[in-house]
Amino acid sequence: PLNTLKNKKPGLATVLGVGKLITNEAPGDIRHVVLSIPEGFHYTEGQSLSVIPPGVDAKGKKHQPRLYSIASTRYGDTYDGKSVSLCVRRAEFYDEEGKEVEEKKGVCSGFLCDLKPGEEVQIAGPVGKTMTLPKENLPTTPLIMIGTGTGVAPFRSFAHRLFVENTVASHMYKAKALLYLGVPVTGGLLYKSEFDHMERESGGRFEAKYAISREMQNKDGGRMYVQDLIKEDGEKLFNMIEDNAVIYFCGLKGMMPGVLEAFEGICEEKGLVFKEKMEEWKKMGKWHVEVY
Repeated sequence: PLNTLKNKKPGLATVLGVGKLITNEAPGDIRHVVLSIPEGFHYTEGQSLSVIPPGVDAKGKKHQPRLYSIASTRYGDTYDGKSVSLCVRRAEFYDEEGKEVEEKKGVCSGFLCDLKPGEEVQIAGPVGKTMTLPKENLPTTPLIMIGTGTGVAPFRSFAHRLFVENTVASHMYKAKALLYLGVPVTGGLLYKSEFDHMERESGGRFEAKYAISREMQNKDGGRMYVQDLIKEDGEKLFNMIEDNAVIYFCGLKGMMPGVLEAFEGICEEKGLVFKEKMEEWKKMGKWHVEVY
């Protein structure tokens, strides 16, 4: 489904719940927001929706819609197809003295993080085809999911779809899914208890690896980022994609140069040109990137 609700004619969603996802030691504020959706609004895993914050900007114009990756499956966390979940980081900016810069504050993220059950939210969408699950041969297609912070949202929806829900999709899925997630501190590991449960219950078919930058070191003694994990597992991942796996990237664009470098190195060792290989993977629908 695409744009069942337009930005100019949004629908009303009602807040079912908002919960904090990270500990107080972790930097920032990230929340899990569950909304009940208007009738007739449908979406699939990997899509995004627009939220239109209330009020007007400094020029008196309505606020622009903001896009958020959906963190739940098509059935929602309520399992009835009537809700949608978002993973939202409150956008805050501080000056050199550590004071918050008011005019740079994220209007929409702040609005979502502060919502209370029963309040209403204007939504539109869904949008996006880049990050959706493979349409063909999904049951036998391994997935490699690489993300930072709230970029974990689509991967939570994939993992719930294939490893948690009692649906035909999860019963048929026989392949392996690997998640690589980068966060600053342990208290910022989003949805870790859910992923732990999937690891235990999946018989080795779901595996999560974490790069916790302020607590772990890479091989060179520097901070451990998600791209360092990719370097470590590069050979394995390359072979998986060459075989029949599909790879997804979601999160901060800063992770991509290191990731591309890792794959470049592997290709060089094999006497291949990475740019050509990446184009080939893109054409085959194996390489999906949504970074911001």
